[in-house]
Amino acid sequence: MTTLVIGANGQIGRQFCELAQQAGVPIKAMIRDAAQAPWFEQRGIATVVADLEGDFSPAFEGCDEVLFTAGSGPHTGADKTLLIDLYGAMRAVDLAAARGIGRFVMVSALRAEDPQAAPEKLRPYMAAKLAADVYLKASTVPWVILKPGRLTDEPATGRVAASLEETGGENTVSRANVAQALLHLVQARDLVGREFRLLDGERPIGEALA
Repeated sequence: MTTLVIGANGQIGRQFCELAQQAGVPIKAMIRDAAQAPWFEQRGIATVVADLEGDFSPAFEGCDEVLFTAGSGPHTGADKTLLIDLYGAMRAVDLAAARGIGRFVMVSALRAEDPQAAPEKLRPYMAAKLAADVYLKASTVPWVILKPGRLTDEPATGRVAASLEETGGENTVSRANVAQALLHLVQARDLVGREFRLLDGERPIGEALA
């Protein structure tokens, strides 16, 4: 029961991997460059070198779940958004389907369902997330989608909200809380076909993502 973490070297990915390792959850961290491996090896986390823009099918060996938390990042252009956040995600879904992966956990974005409502510079990203979500839902792979709000670097509180109504319109969530929420979802293996919004709030993670 091993989870392949695509985007493991990202800010959320690293925090998730560390939490999973501490919790004894079997994972394999997919990294783009062997130079990224020491951070994971020092923590006893298995890695596989593979690139979302290349052939990353071997990374799926021995895995029965996928966590997709990869992102092109805020400093790249729309071309990388298409290749990573959209096409990379779609290819990962196709591989998961072909290999009979038991579940696919997708990190999307709050309000991705309405890209035109996002700030102009974020619209390509939101459109990519929307299309990837739709593609996953239409696939044969059991899925869960997590839609965090605007990300911050605040410390984890373990207290979250699942709607803007709960927060009075505040749309932020710490990356640390997202990582904790992902650990909860990965451990809740019978949870499928659900989409969750995630914001900083007052409810325990397990309650908000029930």
